[in-house]
Amino acid sequence: MARIDRQHMVEQQPNVRNKNFDEVCSGFTDETAMIEASRCLNCKNAPCVSGCPVNVQIPEFITLVKEGKFLEAGETVANNNSLGSICGRVCPQEIQCEGKCIRAKMEGAVSIGGLERFVSDKMLDNGNIKKVTKSNGKSVGIVGSGPSSLACATDLKKAGFDVTIYEAFHKLGGVLVYGIPEFRLPKEDIVQKEIDNVLKLGVEVKLNTVIGKTIMMEELLESHDAVFIGSGAGLPYFLGIEGENLRGVFSANEYLTRVNLMQAYKADSSTPIPRPTNCIVVGGGNVAMDGARTALRLGANVTVVYRRGMEEMPARFEEIGHAEEEGVKFQILTSPVKLIGDGGVVTHMVVEKMELGAPDASGRRSPVSVPNSEYKIPCDMAIIAVGTSPNPIITGSMKELQTNKRGTLIVDENNMTTVPNVYAGGDAVTGAATVILAMGAGRNSAKAIIEKLG
Repeated sequence: MARIDRQHMVEQQPNVRNKNFDEVCSGFTDETAMIEASRCLNCKNAPCVSGCPVNVQIPEFITLVKEGKFLEAGETVANNNSLGSICGRVCPQEIQCEGKCIRAKMEGAVSIGGLERFVSDKMLDNGNIKKVTKSNGKSVGIVGSGPSSLACATDLKKAGFDVTIYEAFHKLGGVLVYGIPEFRLPKEDIVQKEIDNVLKLGVEVKLNTVIGKTIMMEELLESHDAVFIGSGAGLPYFLGIEGENLRGVFSANEYLTRVNLMQAYKADSSTPIPRPTNCIVVGGGNVAMDGARTALRLGANVTVVYRRGMEEMPARFEEIGHAEEEGVKFQILTSPVKLIGDGGVVTHMVVEKMELGAPDASGRRSPVSVPNSEYKIPCDMAIIAVGTSPNPIITGSMKELQTNKRGTLIVDENNMTTVPNVYAGGDAVTGAATVILAMGAGRNSAKAIIEKLG
């Protein structure tokens, strides 16, 4: 087996990209993509496919890349993944498809995500026109327009269903547009083009429509043969400490929504956003990294406070590494105690040192306070990124929709909720997770709807 080193995509230099919102990585060239594709061993049992939540036929599309058949490769990806350009950028391939790659044990896994991005971008540049399928006379209402909803809508339209998406915001995309920063996922060049391809199938859209307020769930069920709820998990958790009501304290959801969806990072934006001197971000997930790297680009000195160690951080290694390269500081084994303000505005965060004790229910070692270890960190803004849960508007308006103690919808093996013909998937069921897992749930729900009603 010949050794071929993993090819790397070109990135902006850290001291350049930390001052702009342009995409960090520019992707593969045709030449480097073909070299990288040649590293694939084309394994007979294709363990990489088993690691993909939407079962993209990975060896098949990579073989086409190796042969220079880029559009055919893109078509192969699109057969299972309608958002390939997005997933190639934001999915945690290192623990999914690439994590199962045989090459991972040698000189590094094949860059499956990078190649998926490469061929899917080629498809976008080519127009990727989709044929509208003749209607079968059945209709499905879809609540929300994030990745689970877009995947569900695509499969249902291809099967002949009439599909209407109901979105609370003024733009489609859900977390893809409000949660993930421009420098990781360009909105107009990538997200909007991917959404446009779904709409070309003939999907109808109703924006600024809050299900449970503007339209009730009972009305949706009267208008459609089935309903899919893919409304995400947009209700933020807070720390429950003194001072969280001070001005300058944001949930990561609000902060990122202002910057991403409302484009507050642009000089001509009408949406206000603070530009602090010292910003503290609490949390260790991808959302925390997004908040930290965004605040850095808006001119702040940024410190991430996390109560466990670096190795326990749930964020992708790539996102942590990029944050460090760009100048984000980390205070690990550190936990917030309270926030202090002056004139109603946050000025400091009081924190305490932690040490790791016995494992908790998740298997990670639980952080334990170190006695008499409190100290203050100056900050004129704090971003709280410690998780989210589904917004209770929908379930609150229809009591028959049962939830668990975390507030997520209860579904059966076919993704049907406790209300007949109402299905759900993505973060509304799992809590905050990945784009590709949400898409997998959307596709599984579509399959169940097709089998029952088609």
